[in-house]
Amino acid sequence: MKILSSPEVLQYLNELVDILYEENYFGFEDSAIEYVEKLKSDIKKTLPYRPKHKAPHYFDRYGKDMYYVVFKKSKATQWYVFFTIYEEAGELTCLIRYISNNHVIARLLFN
Repeated sequence: MKILSSPEVLQYLNELVDILYEENYFGFEDSAIEYVEKLKSDIKKTLPYRPKHKAPHYFDRYGKDMYYVVFKKSKATQWYVFFTIYEEAGELTCLIRYISNNHVIARLLFN
């Protein structure tokens, strides 16, 4: 299975390093870079194998018929990766359309 990300997701992940460092979630920029790189690697390696859930209708703004999976990165933080699945040239492809964490979107998932 191929894993692709929309340009918006790629931009967000690139900006996430600055956000994490500037908001003092990490004391060193290298630590923020490592965190984001591990998150990206985990998504790429394990997305197809994790239990997927149908995304609530609120997230249709990012794409129709989406699913999401959860990546727990600490006791307090879980990342939610939203994607669509389609077949291209006989191969299944996951297109990641949105990513956020429980601090931002938990209320939208569990209403």
